[in-house]
Amino acid sequence: MSLAILCSGQGRQHANMFALTGEAPEASQLFTHTQTLLGGADPRRLVRDMSADALHANRFGQIICTLQALAAVEALWSSLPAQVVFAGYSVGEVAAWGASGVLDHLTTLDLSARRAEIMDAASAPGDGLLFIRGLPREVIDRLCACHGAGVAIINPQDAYVLGGSRESLQAVAKAALRLRPRRMVFLQVMVASHVKLMSQATAEFRDALKATSISFPPRTGYRLLSGVDGTAVLDGARGLDKLARQISNTVHWAECLQSCVEAGATSFLEMGPGDALSKMARETFPEAASRSLDDFKSLEGVRAWIRSHMET
Repeated sequence: MSLAILCSGQGRQHANMFALTGEAPEASQLFTHTQTLLGGADPRRLVRDMSADALHANRFGQIICTLQALAAVEALWSSLPAQVVFAGYSVGEVAAWGASGVLDHLTTLDLSARRAEIMDAASAPGDGLLFIRGLPREVIDRLCACHGAGVAIINPQDAYVLGGSRESLQAVAKAALRLRPRRMVFLQVMVASHVKLMSQATAEFRDALKATSISFPPRTGYRLLSGVDGTAVLDGARGLDKLARQISNTVHWAECLQSCVEAGATSFLEMGPGDALSKMARETFPEAASRSLDDFKSLEGVRAWIRSHMET
């Protein structure tokens, strides 16, 4: 039996996101290193004290979401089964490279900060993301073509994240509203990730990745997925190139979840913050157990859940 580790993207940060991992001795070095990326401030204190806008600022969000995934994996490492699939949503894909052991964890945190800085430099005020559920793909494509937006992420069950300027996304939202989608909401992400507006950011992040050492392939039994096509990373250099391209190309998250199941995953565990990915997995594959770290009150509870679902 295999476990799928899902590394969350931005948008679900909250004040208690480090409740389980913040005091884990295995993760202490990660929190100390993150302080150097945040001007010496402790991320555990910052998430409790800062405003909602500051909590969702792009650089801060990418760093702390990566930190949460890595801290959780460090704390749970001894409980992970021999067979694990790692997949990450947006910046979570960077975290997945670290969680799988292909990237050093401190290097992964540095890369998340650099990725965010590059994306901020390539972004314009008002750029962002719009979530739409319940419209067919051909309609989504037509709306994007008409109003200058792009499909950023393809989720299961006719759910899409669109990226673009404020003007283009507002125009899409106005036109989509007349078509009565089941749900539509602007996300708390302040860059137009995974669309062509980020092409320059892809080029710059590719340069940063070329200068990065990796440990490839992953350990026997571990599999790392690429977000741009949902396939396993079989070559380190090509995988890094896909990781760079992901910034300005559509993330095929529905394909990633399908690939987890095809690789033998019988359970999904989302590292958080939030539970959006575990809910998607549960709704798409109801026969598989699916939980988020945010569902638990203790790390021992998470460890017990992993053991129980890997033994059945």
